[in-house]
Amino acid sequence: MMKEMDYIRPNSIEEAVQILSDPGRRGKLLAGGTDLLVQKRVDPPDYDCFVDISRLSEIQQIRVSDGVFYLGAGVTHAVIAQDPLILKYVSFLAQACLSVGSPQIRNTGTLGGNVANAAACADSLPALVCLDAVAHLRSKRGERQMLVTELVKGPHETALETDELITHFTFLQPPPGVKTHFIKIGRRNAQSISRLSIAAMGRKDKNGNVDFIRICPGAATPRTMRFTEVETYLMGKQACEELYVDAGQRMAARMVEITGVRWSTEYKEVALKAITERVLREVLG
Repeated sequence: MMKEMDYIRPNSIEEAVQILSDPGRRGKLLAGGTDLLVQKRVDPPDYDCFVDISRLSEIQQIRVSDGVFYLGAGVTHAVIAQDPLILKYVSFLAQACLSVGSPQIRNTGTLGGNVANAAACADSLPALVCLDAVAHLRSKRGERQMLVTELVKGPHETALETDELITHFTFLQPPPGVKTHFIKIGRRNAQSISRLSIAAMGRKDKNGNVDFIRICPGAATPRTMRFTEVETYLMGKQACEELYVDAGQRMAARMVEITGVRWSTEYKEVALKAITERVLREVLG
């Protein structure tokens, strides 16, 4: 049985951060609740109050202004997966959100919650990290910004303070001609937790040489990060099947270098090579 809990639904971000900073309460943000309510049944909570921000319109916007995307932390996976701007410019983020759980989870779970929960297998993280997305944080003390790759420090560990919430994310619209793609491997085709994933952005010049590349695996390392060594290797080279195979080998070697040999390495090493080749064919082929 779950312990009884207070429930508050603030009417604004300012009211929410006031509640979070109240020394007489130990508030916990509730957006979609798809992770939080499961965790509450398993682990004894260190909070005594749900602060429901799911209806705050301030954190549910998607817009582009002067080449900068503004993506509210309260936007659900289902909305992102169907948004025309996302599909046009950063379709791999739509692909990632479409791969989350079931329709019920996608209709409830939010992008901010997916990042704040910081699971190593979080589907949105590789795309956000590829985009160099910035998380905008708010507390009673004011506002601050952090790259998503720095905000998420490890599995279920973030740099968020207990009195902070994520209001939105920003990132630059990709340069003209850049393609994006996301691949996820799970134990089944639907409603599965990612065993491994990868997001990439890429473009060739008129001579067929790689002139833009970003690549980030998910569920491969403790902290979701771009493999910049592989990106540097790819830049300027002729896009071809031999290059994709070589890049896959380098991705797998870098993963093992970071994590060491683990029980899952035998599977993930081969799988990461394969999905690296596939994602590069999509964005460069």
